[in-house]
Amino acid sequence: MYQGFVKRADLVYGQADGKELLLDLYVPLNPIRQVQLIVYVHGGGWAGLDRHWCPYAMRMLAQEYAVASIDYRLIHQAPFPACLHDCKAAVRWLRANAAAYGYDPERIGAWGDSAGGHLVAMLGLTAGVADLEGDSGTPGISSAVQAVCNYYGPADLERLPGYPADPPWGGEPCWWQRFLGADPAVDPDVARRASPVTYASRKAAPMLIVHGDKDTTVLLSQSVALYEALWQAGADVQLHVVHGGDHLSYEHRVTDLPWLTGEVDQLVDAFFYRTLRCR
Repeated sequence: MYQGFVKRADLVYGQADGKELLLDLYVPLNPIRQVQLIVYVHGGGWAGLDRHWCPYAMRMLAQEYAVASIDYRLIHQAPFPACLHDCKAAVRWLRANAAAYGYDPERIGAWGDSAGGHLVAMLGLTAGVADLEGDSGTPGISSAVQAVCNYYGPADLERLPGYPADPPWGGEPCWWQRFLGADPAVDPDVARRASPVTYASRKAAPMLIVHGDKDTTVLLSQSVALYEALWQAGADVQLHVVHGGDHLSYEHRVTDLPWLTGEVDQLVDAFFYRTLRCR
């Protein structure tokens, strides 16, 4: 029976640009089974929010998963791939310290929404890609994750509406250049390098993609493109379309179709059970 959890706040998982990189770790108390870890990566357009935005994965504690919610550098601090470097550094640190905190280092999942969905997809697709690994965190430890739950993350940046002339989500005119570290109109390869579809392969971590068909912030076509690329490569991938779901609404539980929330929760539960707990 679930007995609550212990929170380890403000754990330092690495250093970047002279500043500490932090995460919060939640571990079930007195578990009756081996504990697997889910790393949560927040959304916010790569430009906002922090590790305290972790409403979705917290319910997994009652199922005796540990949950880590991480900070990463935002675009006003450093361009891509800094945000991905930080996510990988967090996974390395969490894997290296698994015994100290009581979870399995070989069964780590990643879950993220929106920009966080993009980053967890990249975690599942780019393990071992040298220029995307970074040098922070714990050297010599794998950054691979064994499962990815991607909530409506951008997957093919070149196909986002208005790219590259118009910034997404009402951002400033130089937004893309700040995020990618170069002008995509001059060097289109920078967007391909930051796009999950570029790395689709049979070796990808199992991935569950969830996307609403009324999402006007990140279009459903982004997730369809990633699903098709992974399916054609022979990867383990599922795409669940939330009918009537827009960006965030079905997770905030304000949708006018409340049954969808339970359906999505059950799908996520079954996915992590299959990919992490039953391996």
